[in-house]
Amino acid sequence: MDEQQRRLNDFERELTLLSRHFIASRGPRARQTLERSAYVLLTRLETGEPLTLKELAHTFHVGISTINRQVSAMMRKGLVERIPDPDGGMARKYRPTALGLERLRADRAVTIEGAARLIEATQWTDETTQRFLTLLSELNQSIEGLVLARPPQTNAPADPTD
Repeated sequence: MDEQQRRLNDFERELTLLSRHFIASRGPRARQTLERSAYVLLTRLETGEPLTLKELAHTFHVGISTINRQVSAMMRKGLVERIPDPDGGMARKYRPTALGLERLRADRAVTIEGAARLIEATQWTDETTQRFLTLLSELNQSIEGLVLARPPQTNAPADPTD
């Protein structure tokens, strides 16, 4: 195995472990009210402008039917609302409702408590935590840039979860 392959294997393993530890740190799901998909979608919608179903599907690399199903469920629960395109386009866009943002904040508080427990348990200093946060933020921003630069697929592959 060459050095690049070793690094990729290590990268994959470490991200998988981080994901597992981070999810476990929140504790029982009973303390949170949002489904994972709603949490992720609301997090994305709160950080930017309203998006169409096509834009959401592109952002999350899933089929439009999957996003439609998730957004429809969120609309029934009053977490998002459909609005006319603020720029005058034909497509409808979606944005979080006050209830959606309130529930996101409540669930996020549970997630942040878990993150604080992880940092405390590892005894990471503020400086170490900040260095990691900086690198993680740079990675996520680079990935977001790639997602936004890639044109949406008109014939997206079928989503195996459909």
